[in-house]
Amino acid sequence: MRFVSIASGSSGNCIYVGTENTHILVDAGISNKRIEQGLNEIGVKGSELNGVVITHEHSDHVKGLAILARKHGIPIFATKETLEEIEEKKYLGEYPRKLRKPVLPDVEFSIGDMVIKPFSIDHDAANPVAYRIQSGGRSVAVATDMGHFDQYIIEHLQNLDGLLLESNHDVRMLETGPYPYYLKQRILSDHGHLSNDNAGRLLNYILHDNLKHIFLGHLSKENNYEELAFETVKLEINQGDHRYKASDFSISVAKREVMSEIVTL
Repeated sequence: MRFVSIASGSSGNCIYVGTENTHILVDAGISNKRIEQGLNEIGVKGSELNGVVITHEHSDHVKGLAILARKHGIPIFATKETLEEIEEKKYLGEYPRKLRKPVLPDVEFSIGDMVIKPFSIDHDAANPVAYRIQSGGRSVAVATDMGHFDQYIIEHLQNLDGLLLESNHDVRMLETGPYPYYLKQRILSDHGHLSNDNAGRLLNYILHDNLKHIFLGHLSKENNYEELAFETVKLEINQGDHRYKASDFSISVAKREVMSEIVTL
């Protein structure tokens, strides 16, 4: 299984997960041109995609979706409520309704040789989900846009080989930054975004010997920066109540404009 961040950040998100036989995207929140350029760098054509799984309807997760689906006839998997919200976004353009594939939280479905399990997250969207993807005894997850985490989230992120986890903002930067009060409250709420500190705290519950790689993703452009996210998460791990140190794991920050390394699991 290969795991690559084509783009991750508050301005656009698109993650590739693939095997020899199956290729999918988690979200399509950048331009179709950038999506296809990223796929080409991995050695995959847009026409070879077997599906796009969508976490929720916000533009930084669906911006390039309709063009991609329309151009290549790619099925779109998302909750019924998310699909309905996407259809209301007229700026995206039309795509054939037959490509819509509704999914349910906690109900597995298959795309090719992948088994995919959506699970609910708390975010200010219609019915948002994160995804756990398994194939050939390996599993990865993409979990962003979470206002908080609880035991339910922790259980769905156990025993992973790879993870892209939201590390959206530094709380102090957000509180003292230029955002209006209502937006700060939205981001800090239980239906907002996961902070650097909480990303590290969540990781402390799911670290294990075989976790091969951790991407920190969906960083805010205004309220975070790469080194701060990285160092904050490392500190939380090093102070955690377990036997691990951050140096025991491969951790990197997924960038908004540059593709990540290709992680092979």
